[in-house]
Amino acid sequence: MFVTKTTDGRDIDTSIAALEGEAAQQQARQADRHAAESAPAPWDAVPAIAGRDLTYYDRPLLKKPVWGIDIPLYYFVGGAAGAALTLGAAIQLVTSRRAREMRRLSAVCHWTGIVGSTVGAALLIHDLGRPARFLYMMRVFRPTSPMNMGVWILSGAAPAAITTGLLLNRGGLLGWIGEAAGYVSGIFGAALAGYTGVLVSNTAIPIWQAPRAWMPVLFTASGASAAASIVDIFAKDEAACRVTRIFGTAGRAIEVAAAQKVARAASVIPRVGKPFQEGGTAILWKAATGLTAASLVLSLLPGNSRKKARIAGLLGAAGSLCMRVAVHYISEVSALDARASFHQQRA
Repeated sequence: MFVTKTTDGRDIDTSIAALEGEAAQQQARQADRHAAESAPAPWDAVPAIAGRDLTYYDRPLLKKPVWGIDIPLYYFVGGAAGAALTLGAAIQLVTSRRAREMRRLSAVCHWTGIVGSTVGAALLIHDLGRPARFLYMMRVFRPTSPMNMGVWILSGAAPAAITTGLLLNRGGLLGWIGEAAGYVSGIFGAALAGYTGVLVSNTAIPIWQAPRAWMPVLFTASGASAAASIVDIFAKDEAACRVTRIFGTAGRAIEVAAAQKVARAASVIPRVGKPFQEGGTAILWKAATGLTAASLVLSLLPGNSRKKARIAGLLGAAGSLCMRVAVHYISEVSALDARASFHQQRA
């Protein structure tokens, strides 16, 4: 018989221990939903041992990630924003201030980065639950923590991008400040586009251990594909369209190749790579690869019509978004697969 007991989650007996410290007076307003979801169901029978494929009573070694849908959406908009800022800085570097159409494209890239980084910050804070928690992570600077570095990268990218968007292409001292801020935002943007791949693979989840070297490549390329797709909608000049087409085509080609590398590396141990082969996660992953590949093929076809470019852009953006959502749900499935963890350790 199982008895359910509700506590405050800390279970400190104040008769024998003092409740002191920074969080001593915090009160839980509701039950921990994530803990309830991740807790295994009570046993009603002793699990059977199947051959030599032993686990700890089929209990997962890990808890699934507690992140909600906000995080894969943050991966998408943050990656697109970072890649757009990098593209904008590159255009600044190779064009003179008199090349108006190209400088206008650079401004569009920076404003795309401004909107994306702002939306990304809102999604990240919403997932954290309280804005103060975002600020708490800035109390330290820890290069060994991808999550901590991500907060600093986002905090640097957004102000630099806003400064660039407001001052770029102006005359005098303000114009030069905007020019310098554009290069700074491009550096932060490159880090913003790829650090989430490091964050995902820097975990104990079995499926991301073998392909961890390819995850930053995949996320960066996917961000470039999404950024080119979004910016291309606003680009009207032929020279500007040519730039976004080249940038997006390169991003899509690398994304398709990196996705194949990730799936192949993870599937060296068949049980670990199972989410790439079966179930809804496999459908999501294959849909992402298929959409990106279709966008790549369409962008390589002869012709420079705006309709073709917009369709290729929509397919590329959809493929990038599907990939981020697939990574999110693959992480959950892999974490809860007890045999995946054991197979990987035995190998």
